[in-house]
Amino acid sequence: MLHAIIERSRRIVFFGGAGVSTASGIPDFRSDGGLYRRRFGDLTPEMILSQSFFYLHPEALFDFYRSYMLHPEARPNAAHRALYELEKRDKLRGIVTQNIDGLHKAAGNRRVYEIHGSVHENYCMDCNAFYPMEKILRSQGIPRCDRCGGVIKPWVVLYGEAPDKYTCMGACREISNCDTLIVAGTSLSVEPAASFLGYFHGKNLVVINREPTPADDKATLVIRGAVEEVMAE
Repeated sequence: MLHAIIERSRRIVFFGGAGVSTASGIPDFRSDGGLYRRRFGDLTPEMILSQSFFYLHPEALFDFYRSYMLHPEARPNAAHRALYELEKRDKLRGIVTQNIDGLHKAAGNRRVYEIHGSVHENYCMDCNAFYPMEKILRSQGIPRCDRCGGVIKPWVVLYGEAPDKYTCMGACREISNCDTLIVAGTSLSVEPAASFLGYFHGKNLVVINREPTPADDKATLVIRGAVEEVMAE
């Protein structure tokens, strides 16, 4: 049935979360074994990955970030590749992703809205010089700009920070204009991203996830399973 919906659709938007990248070796966050179920001393990952912690304890945040948020070995999986094929056919008009791993762009997709940013984009907070992920990986402690010595901050939305306004506007515009919205690999528990579904007024809402989501009762089709397996088929 998913194949039939895709073939009939002219403007598909894919809205994805951490479950899209688990087959690439990147752990998810909110499942039973996810990162956010763990504690680090008296701190939770949400506390560490917050704007206030960044300014108060930047060295500790970067140690955590390098250890748990960067996966340079990760490569696009079958789900990413299937979405690239849909974009080449001009079926897929946009990808709205909560992931920061950059794998959709690595697979070849260009119509990507990374609403929580990307680990591959890092900027000096003083002079705005750009640095790739490798700069963060190779550094120790607080990464510093080669040009001016300022702190290099990943373009990743921390807790307490607002996502980029223009990225969110573009994502909501694509969702509001699509005829089919595929929601996959996300619990829809993180705001403001989860509220983006309110902009959908198209014909088909498809949910692909291992666990139930708040969108299931509104969906045209619900598929329980691994995103990469479903999209490959």
